[in-house]
Amino acid sequence: MTLIRRRRSLSKLKRDFYSSQHEVEPPESSLTRGCKVTSALRVGHTSRGSFLGAEQEPPAAAAESSDSERSLCRSAVPAATDGKAPGMGHSLRAAALLAFVVLSVLVSLLITSLKQFGSGSTRFFNATNPEELRRGLDVQLRERRKEILPLLLPHAADDDDEKNGVLEEVQHSSDSALDLSLWNEVTLGTGKAHRDQMGCESLVDVRAVEVLGSGYTKLVVKANVAGGQAVALKMVNEQGVDMRKCLKEFRDAEGCRELVSYKLQKEMLLLQRLRHPNVIKLKGHCSGVHGGGEGGGVERGRVAVILEQGTPLQMIQLLQTPWEDRFRVCLDLVRLLHFLSRSPLGSVGLLDFQPRQFVTVSGQLKLTDLDDVSAGELACRTHADCTLKFPHRNFTVLCSTQGVCDGLNEKRNIYNAYRFFFTYLLPHQAPPGLTHLVDHIMNTTGELKADINQTLEAFEHILLLYKLGLHLDNLHPSALRDYTVMRDMSTSGNGEYRCWPSYSQQGCVLSVHSAREAAHICNSHSQCSSFTLTGQKTWTGHHLASFRSSFGHLVPDSASEVYVKKSRVPQPPLPPPPSSS
Repeated sequence: MTLIRRRRSLSKLKRDFYSSQHEVEPPESSLTRGCKVTSALRVGHTSRGSFLGAEQEPPAAAAESSDSERSLCRSAVPAATDGKAPGMGHSLRAAALLAFVVLSVLVSLLITSLKQFGSGSTRFFNATNPEELRRGLDVQLRERRKEILPLLLPHAADDDDEKNGVLEEVQHSSDSALDLSLWNEVTLGTGKAHRDQMGCESLVDVRAVEVLGSGYTKLVVKANVAGGQAVALKMVNEQGVDMRKCLKEFRDAEGCRELVSYKLQKEMLLLQRLRHPNVIKLKGHCSGVHGGGEGGGVERGRVAVILEQGTPLQMIQLLQTPWEDRFRVCLDLVRLLHFLSRSPLGSVGLLDFQPRQFVTVSGQLKLTDLDDVSAGELACRTHADCTLKFPHRNFTVLCSTQGVCDGLNEKRNIYNAYRFFFTYLLPHQAPPGLTHLVDHIMNTTGELKADINQTLEAFEHILLLYKLGLHLDNLHPSALRDYTVMRDMSTSGNGEYRCWPSYSQQGCVLSVHSAREAAHICNSHSQCSSFTLTGQKTWTGHHLASFRSSFGHLVPDSASEVYVKKSRVPQPPLPPPPSSS
């Protein structure tokens, strides 16, 4: 419509321009009109016959007539001062002005079209009428609701929930068994649907500790709720790109907050459906509604999702940890991918597969950001539609007779796990007795020769061997003969030395299956003269062993035992630390 109006304006501009030019011209005299007509007739005689049908004049008569007419017309029309024909300067200036106006309008139209195309904004972007702006916002809200509908799986809904449903599209959906109770639980004022979950009342005395992260849509804050419990709060990022873009387009702070918060509501539904030990736990939420239950005091559109507190996964730090902990991260990831391959939502693919999407809670890996998950396989017509493209490799799966790419999500997840996790965490410093099994996993996942069931089976097999110490069969059984054991004792005044990777930055603390493995490690360290098996254990049940070069004296400790080399050679004292000056 804008383009049509501008074209009409351009036509009107042309008409006004021509009419203005006609109005400023002086009235022609009869003599001047005669000169113009005579000239036109003369032009018409350029061919053998006159276009007016008149007979040609003899050449001599024509010449005489031409000379007399030229002299008469020169006396009737003022001569141009610049030597050009009279009126020609005005015509050229008028034509130039018209061309400039037309060109300016066309350039303006082109720039406006490019801006609107590049911004990807809706047709309401330039609207100024509040009703039009609200209609545009309502369209966006309906689109967000449609994205959430597939997550409401068939469940037996209570009659009360059907009466109190807040989403008209859900109530009138073709699937009458949509889980309205889950939708109401997410959208109404409180998430305290279960006794152990938190609601709006838990946030009355909340204290923010630090900002854990922020993105286009969400802000994640570490906070302490009533009782001092640490949680993570996800909220709408009021200064984020999505919020600013919406405010610029629709100029409605409350409506934009509601629109942007749909990502949080979608994530809550996913957390409800995808409950698993390796998915972050949803502890509750608080949503703002108009007079809605316990959350009636919260401003509409404001949503706070309450999650268990985790530590962001830092790959640089993880690379410096012992192999056992790195193996745990990979094992947890494979267990998660196995669950996602057959989840309640079907096959689920992680489209944004990066370490930043994960946290660790007490050492356990957990997926915390569910924004970019894809439930269901990709639709296809040919096998070419089922191609997985990576920076250095491409893989193709088959398009099934049902028109979907069977196993595409599973294979994408496996290869991304290989790219971003296995490559960096698995092979380095793997126990010698397990190296061949680790290499097998690297080959099969890097070439996508194994499915997720086979991959999980391979990881669980390594875990079993490691827990039972079966990978240590090649250790010499006489390793402990060179040590004297003192039970219920620990050491004091230790001479520490460092090894890598270690559970302690101040000394050499490693995970061992038994005293025999610890003795083998101590024999391989030239500085080691003794070690202590402490009462601390790792997630696999292995002991933490502390290795040292010397110690001052023994102290009672019922949870520890000390092993000292029988042929211990006194070690020279450690050199003093360098002066800080």
